[in-house]
Amino acid sequence: MQPEFVEVSPIIAAFRRMVRGLEFDICELAPTTYLIAREHGVPITALPIFMSRRFHHSGLQVRNDAGIEGPKDLEGKKVGVRAYSVTTGVWTRGILANEFGVDNSRIEWVVDDEEHVQSLQLPPTVTHAPQGRSISELMAEGEIQAGFASRAGIGRKGAPGVGWEAPETEAQPYRELFADAPRLEAEWYRRTGIYPVHGCLVVRDDVLAADPSLARRLYEAFEAAKQAWLPAFWDGGDDVLDKKKYAKIATFVGADPLPNGIEKNRATINTLVGYAHQQGLISRRPAPEEIFLDPTA
Repeated sequence: MQPEFVEVSPIIAAFRRMVRGLEFDICELAPTTYLIAREHGVPITALPIFMSRRFHHSGLQVRNDAGIEGPKDLEGKKVGVRAYSVTTGVWTRGILANEFGVDNSRIEWVVDDEEHVQSLQLPPTVTHAPQGRSISELMAEGEIQAGFASRAGIGRKGAPGVGWEAPETEAQPYRELFADAPRLEAEWYRRTGIYPVHGCLVVRDDVLAADPSLARRLYEAFEAAKQAWLPAFWDGGDDVLDKKKYAKIATFVGADPLPNGIEKNRATINTLVGYAHQQGLISRRPAPEEIFLDPTA
């Protein structure tokens, strides 16, 4: 049987449709959304196939007039993020707390969208933007002092699939919280081995039960596609898929900028699980083997 591909834009809308309605047999899903959905009983299982990577010392922008010179200055401020469980936000809050001693409970996290898993109970530090107003507008008007860039926050407005658009306010003169983010990210990786994951692959449990070989075949297909891509990535020009995205990262993460499998990602998975638990998104800290099906075992 040939797979039927369904393209959803923005991909965030597919995450929501998957955890709420199980619309797809196989779907990319934000890893934090997966952790929450699994704890709330959504019958899906992830494979240790990670669709994208990025580090998170970058991507948190501050207003120039906010009086924020370093991470601790975020305490007592309002910070905008599309939804509290956005994986980018989870990674960044974890780094702020565990690397820089920031007390995230002293920050008011302002959101303007729903959580994908609607039964998730949010901590009291999370507030919703006023009806009809986006965090991009609040940031532009100085009502919040910092916000996540791009789709994680102020680089869009509206819900995914419903009025989603890039606001004009994205061009406002904000600056990165960490001016030397690339250096900090490389140093953090060399010290910890943590390489933040985004977009894991999930399969409905009934589909896996009906075809026990599916997980292995999916893993092998993704690995084969990557092995075909790697020579072009290293030896080809800037027009190679994702070359610009991973070129600098690859100089310090090594020959494979997209490693799959549990063992190669154990430190990363454990860290994300720990951050999600620390931030009240999940009630316990499962081991990687509890949440990812290892098709190579």
